[in-house]
Formats: sequence, C-alpha cells, structure tokens
Amino acid sequence: METGKNPIVWTEIYVSDLDRAQKFYETVLNINLTPMPMPEGMDIPKDSDDYFEMIMFPGDMQGPGSSGAIVKSNMFKPGAGGTLVYFWCEDCETELGRVEAAGGIVVAPKMSIGEHGFCGIAQDTEGNPIGFHSLK
Repeated sequence: METGKNPIVWTEIYVSDLDRAQKFYETVLNINLTPMPMPEGMDIPKDSDDYFEMIMFPGDMQGPGSSGAIVKSNMFKPGAGGTLVYFWCEDCETELGRVEAAGGIVVAPKMSIGEHGFCGIAQDTEGNPIGFHSLK
C-alpha cells in the first residue's frame, strides 16, 4: 500500500428504512446525504436477492480518506455485532448531543482516548452501532 494513503476507501451502513436513516444521519451529523442512482445497466428488480438502494454521505472521491453510504439491501441487514464506523467531528460531544433527538441511543458518552483525542458511541435508528471521534 502506498504510504500516506488511508486503507479504507468506502463504507456501507445497512439500514431497513432509508428515509428514517437518512433523517437520522443528516440530523446528527448536520450534513446532506444524496441519493445514488443505480449504475447504468443494473436493472435489478426490488424483490431480487441482489437488490439495493444507496444514499451517499458527502465526500471527495479523489481525496484521501473514506466516504460511504447508507444502504437498503436484500443481501445485508442492519444490527449490532458488525463493523463499527467512526465519524470525524470537531467535538464529538456535539454529534452525541443530537443522537437521542434524532431517534438514536447514546451507548457510550464522550470519553478520552489519551493522545488520540476523544470518542463516543451511539446506536442509530436501525440498530447499528456508530462511533464519533474528535481531537477535542
């Protein structure tokens, strides 16, 4: 791997209700998510095991780091026990403070992780664990 490049380039958070999840993430992160059209040539029926819908987080696909999407999929389901995604924040207390009003649950409030800053963990409206990380 090339030095200075982040190894993670895309993240998908699986959801059951796209509208509810979009509202949650837009409220908590104070951002706008964008529907991602189905790629050209992929005409997958909604009842197919391969069907999915995606709404993307903002991001620079040419820059370093990672972006991703919330995804409603017939292949994968939301829930605890999977991968934990951490969102960058100026101060994670701000985003954690929006979680409950947006329908989620704060699992672990802001805590120090020493020289690496601070983090907190929540559960979104779909049951997925998500983290927040900040340096202050």
